[in-house]
Amino acid sequence: MARGPVLFDLESDAAARPSVVDAPPVPDLGAELPPRGQAMQVAAQLAARRPSLLVRLFWALAGALIGALVSIAAWNFVTDLIARYPLLGWAMSALIAAFLLVLALICLREMAAFGRLARLDGLRHDAGEALAQRDLGSARAVTDRLVGLYSGREDTRWGRDRLSELRGDQLDAAGLLGLAEAELLGPLDIAARREVEAAARQVAAVTALVPLALADVAAALTSNLRMIRRIAEIYGGRSGFLGSWRLTRAVMAHLVATGAVAVGDDLLEPVLGGSLLAKLSRRFGEGLVNGALTARVGVAAIEVCRPLPFSPGKRPKVRGIIQSALSGLMGQGRAG
Repeated sequence: MARGPVLFDLESDAAARPSVVDAPPVPDLGAELPPRGQAMQVAAQLAARRPSLLVRLFWALAGALIGALVSIAAWNFVTDLIARYPLLGWAMSALIAAFLLVLALICLREMAAFGRLARLDGLRHDAGEALAQRDLGSARAVTDRLVGLYSGREDTRWGRDRLSELRGDQLDAAGLLGLAEAELLGPLDIAARREVEAAARQVAAVTALVPLALADVAAALTSNLRMIRRIAEIYGGRSGFLGSWRLTRAVMAHLVATGAVAVGDDLLEPVLGGSLLAKLSRRFGEGLVNGALTARVGVAAIEVCRPLPFSPGKRPKVRGIIQSALSGLMGQGRAG
C-alpha cells in the first residue's frame, strides 16, 4: 500500500466546489432577541422573593445568639472595667446606655412607620366599603380621617379649605369621596407622578450608559426603593427602612404575580413608534425597557400608598408616564 500525500485535482471540477458566497449568514442571536428589561425583572424577583421558613428560622436564631453573646461580653467588660477603673467603667456604662436608648428610639420609629402605612391601608379599605355600600355616613367619616391625616401639612391647606367649603353640597358617598380626591389628593398625585418619571429616567439612563455587569440591577433596585419610599412620604405614609422594604416587597410581589413585570411590544409604542425598538442598540433598548418597567412599578406603588382608591378615569396611565419620562432620552438616542 502506497504511503504519502494524496493530491485531489479540483481544477477539473470547478462547478462542484462550494462557494463562500453561497454559505448562509451567521445568525445574530443578540439581534433576534428584543430587549426585555432584564435588570428590572431581576430586581423585581429579588425584591419580591420571600425567604423560606428554614432561612427565617436560621436568621432569627443567629440574631438571638449573636445578641446574647454581645450582651454577655459587654456586661463582663463593663463590670471588669468598673472593678479596675471605676470612673472609666461608669463612663462606658453611660455610653452603652445611650446607645441602647438610640436603638430603642429607632425601633419606635420603625413601629410608627408601620402604623402610618396601616393607617393608609385602613383609609383605602374603608373608602372602598363606603363606595360599595353607598354609605354617605361612612364616606363622611373617611373624609374626616383624611383631613386629619393631612392637617399638619401646609401643602394641603388650600385643598382642605376647599373641601370644607364644598363638602356640604355632596349628597352621596361617591360625590363626597370624589371631591376629597380632587381637592386633597390631586396635587399629591402630580407630585407622585413626577417621582415615577424621575425614577424611570434614572433607571433608563444608567442601564443605557453604564456597561458594568450587575450595575443596572443595583441601579434599578435602589432607584425603585427610593421611588416607593418617596411616594409613601407624599401620601403621608413616611416609612423607615423596614417599612420601605416591606412596602417594596408588597409592590413587587403584586407585579410578579400579575405578570406586569413582563414587557410587551405595546409598552414603548408611544415613545418608539412602531418597530423602532428593534433598530436601536441593544443597550439603549434595554435602558428604555427598564425605565418603562420602573414606570409600571411606580403606578403600582401609587395605588398601594394612596389613601383613597382611584375614581373611574383618574388612574394614571402607564403609557402617558412612559411617554413623558422617556421622550427626552429617546430624542437624545435619535440625535446620536
